Amino acid sequence: MICIDSLQISLHRMLLLAVGLWSYQQSNLVQFQLILFFTILASFIIFQFTAFLTSKFTADLFINVFSSALLYIFFFIKYISFYINIKSVKYLLKQLQNIYNELTDENEISILRKYGSYGERLTALTILSVILLLPAPILYQFCPNFFDILLFINESRRFPLKKIIVTEYFIDQKKYYYLILLHANVALFIGLVTIIATGMILIVYQQFACGMFRIASYRIERAMTVDTLRKDSLRNKNWTYKKLIRAVNMHREAMKLSNSSLRRFKIMFFFMVIIMVIGGSLNLFRIFQALSLKCNFEEFLFPLISMAVYIMYIFIASYIGQQIMDHNIDVFAAAYNIQWYTASSNVQKMILFLLQRSTKIYNLNIAGLIVGSFENGAALLSTTISYFTVLYSTRV
Repeated sequence: MICIDSLQISLHRMLLLAVGLWSYQQSNLVQFQLILFFTILASFIIFQFTAFLTSKFTADLFINVFSSALLYIFFFIKYISFYINIKSVKYLLKQLQNIYNELTDENEISILRKYGSYGERLTALTILSVILLLPAPILYQFCPNFFDILLFINESRRFPLKKIIVTEYFIDQKKYYYLILLHANVALFIGLVTIIATGMILIVYQQFACGMFRIASYRIERAMTVDTLRKDSLRNKNWTYKKLIRAVNMHREAMKLSNSSLRRFKIMFFFMVIIMVIGGSLNLFRIFQALSLKCNFEEFLFPLISMAVYIMYIFIASYIGQQIMDHNIDVFAAAYNIQWYTASSNVQKMILFLLQRSTKIYNLNIAGLIVGSFENGAALLSTTISYFTVLYSTRV
């Protein structure tokens, strides 16, 4: 079993339990919960595409349907992929616990706990952002007349759903308006919680990997202290060898943990990147089209939510990928900066062997095409804007 407190994943456990994806609790009730949430997400995606069966196909209909449906497909892919790989997630948690239990140095334990707290704070900040921002647009849908009064709008709009998300349920949408709206918002809520819960637990693995890279740097620095190297005894040389070997082992374990947390999800991330680029372009087009036509607030609502989800996801993923790269570089920077010239020739050879690994940059790589970094995150946003520009120029 794992210790929730030592790994600092109590918030992550609560979020995963909320969507039935906590790997240590898979009872029959949880299985029913999974089927229910799966059905809600899948059915809402289907009811968006059924609009093509009853409406005349136009470019605007295509853009409106796909811009909203892609966000729910984004949620669905994350949900089903995480469920399929739930045993891998459980295995990684066990690996983290084993690594934590093997640490005996108080400074190393402190380093790992510090990086664990980073993941916990980022999760708390993300949850707080959603809690502060999400209620307003949801309440606006349920209480349009109330907001009309607050915004000094004379014209009443009783049924804004059709403008926000195009759907076709083959029933009287005015009569069952609030049930349809409930379906849409429940699916959105499940999707957002899924994105936060699954994304943040993966971030926890990467944060602990960063902590392990930092421990590797710490071990190298400790192994090459001046006081130790000045003592030219066999005992101290062996102590230095062991410290360097432990540093290399920790560096290898950090890379192994980082790679393992992504290996099972590479296909998922690949499709999610495609969805973010296409969906982002379509939603940007809807936003600018609404601005140019001076449309009502409903026209902005869902595209803004979609863009906020995509941009936040790209930013956080890029930030974590950049952190991994930087911490890996710090390990070799520690090896470069130590007083290697005071060491014995055998120790110098070990350091040289360690530095040879720095010639190959380590990063989070998805399917050999996408690298986690600020540069590639900016490139994704640039690609999204480029596609939007082409789309907007052809429609103006």
